[in-house]
Amino acid sequence: MMKLKHVIIFMIILVSLPLFFSRFIKAEDIESKKTFDKNEMVDKAKIYFADLSEGVGIIIERSFNDFGQPSAYIEGEEFSGAFFGGFRYGGGKIYFKDGTKKDIYWNGPSVGFDLGANASKVFTLVYNLEINELEKLFVRFPDVEGTLYLAAGLAINYQKKNGIIITPVRSGLGLRAGVNLGYTKYTKKKSLIPF
Repeated sequence: MMKLKHVIIFMIILVSLPLFFSRFIKAEDIESKKTFDKNEMVDKAKIYFADLSEGVGIIIERSFNDFGQPSAYIEGEEFSGAFFGGFRYGGGKIYFKDGTKKDIYWNGPSVGFDLGANASKVFTLVYNLEINELEKLFVRFPDVEGTLYLAAGLAINYQKKNGIIITPVRSGLGLRAGVNLGYTKYTKKKSLIPF
C-alpha cells in the first residue's frame, strides 16, 4: 500500500513538472520580446558611434551587467555648456522593441565647478519603461556628472527616478572640464527653457 502511494505521488510530480517549468519559459520569452539583448545594443551603439566602437561596446556591456536588458533606447545629439552654472539641450528618437519610435527632447540646468562647452552624440539605454508608460519618462531626473573633454571623449552616467533607470552614453567634441549637479528633463516637445 505504501509503495502504491509513493508511485502515485511520483507520477503526479512527474506530470506536473513540465507544466510548472513551462510557465517560466513562457514568461521569459515574453520578457525577451519586450527588451533588447546585449549583442543587439552593442551592435547598434557601435554603428551609431562608428569611430569609437570598441570603447562603446565596453561601456554598454557595463550597463547590462549593472541593470540587465533595457526596454528602450534613445539615439540623439546634444549641446551643453557651462561657466560654473550650465545647461544642456538635446533631441533624438526613442525606440522600443516592438518597433515603435517617437521623438524625444531633453534639457536641464546644472551648477558646479564646470567650465567649457561640448557637442555630443548620445546613445541612451532606458530600463523599466513600457511603451504604454511613456509619460513616466517626462519628468526631471537628478544628474551628477564629471566631464573632461580636451578634444573628444566618451562618458556614461546613470539617472534614476520612480524605478526608471536611464544610462546616457555620450561621445563628445569640445573643451570642457568639471563636476556638476543638476537634472535632465525629458519632454515630447523642444523647449529653450532648461527648467
